[in-house]
Amino acid sequence: MRTTLDLPEKLVNEAMKLTHSDTKTRVIILALQELIRKSKISDLKNYKGKIDLDLNLNLDELRNRH
Repeated sequence: MRTTLDLPEKLVNEAMKLTHSDTKTRVIILALQELIRKSKISDLKNYKGKIDLDLNLNLDELRNRH
């Protein structure tokens, strides 16, 4: 998808240096992927303490399950 953006040059250049990206497109893709990853982690944290997992399983039994 082609999009025209007006981004702060200093910010983009700093991000490119930090990520070792050679193109502006690559640095934007990395930034979007990181934003999505962090958002998903944040969503998962909302379940902390709300899901009861039975972790008393024998690892040998789990390995042999088909």
